[in-house]
Amino acid sequence: MPPFVVPAPVTPAIPILGEAAVFPVRRILCVGRNYAAHRREMGGDDRDPPFFFGKPADAVVTGPRVSFPSRTQDLHHEVELVIAIGDDADTVNADQALSLVFGYATGVDLTRRDLQATAKAKGQPWEAAKGFDESAPIGPIRRWSGAPPSGAIRLWVNDNLKQEAELGDMLWGVAEIIAEASSLWRLAPGDLIFTGTPEGVGPLVIGDRVRGEIDSVGTLAFTVAAKG
Repeated sequence: MPPFVVPAPVTPAIPILGEAAVFPVRRILCVGRNYAAHRREMGGDDRDPPFFFGKPADAVVTGPRVSFPSRTQDLHHEVELVIAIGDDADTVNADQALSLVFGYATGVDLTRRDLQATAKAKGQPWEAAKGFDESAPIGPIRRWSGAPPSGAIRLWVNDNLKQEAELGDMLWGVAEIIAEASSLWRLAPGDLIFTGTPEGVGPLVIGDRVRGEIDSVGTLAFTVAAKG
């Protein structure tokens, strides 16, 4: 291979619980409005097929600090179950989908809600609202086999419970999400899929302490900090 003319980007990586090895991130896909109550709070009430948007791989944050982004006055938290893909797949069905799972993690989809509202009103893409720097905080990945996780998903801001639901409340389950994604993209090891957030999304400001937790999967915690 010829030499690069600029330094090659570093591959983002996520810790794996109980292991020294890390999980390299290739791509991030996110499912929108996958809990009925959240659909209603965002102005919808149906069960359309899952729709996806993306974040760049380097949106991942695994440390205790997340920078408050520029150009927003309304940064929102959205706690989510994250699927880590560990195998290649090109159009699998729901019965085959779980064989692709490496593990699961707890993540937060940070959203510039004001920019998203403007984009939606104009029929424009969501990249600026969803795919900005440090917009995908994530906890360690727990290796997994068998049926997907079940139980509660929660998020606290400054020790105040803001989001709480059951993973079983998802409109589209893990296997269905993976199958749908595989019909749109060739999935590969290193892909992450954020599976949607329950109701209770809300604003964050500099200094807020955020903690997300999913039963049997794990936790993440970070503080929202000023850039610099």
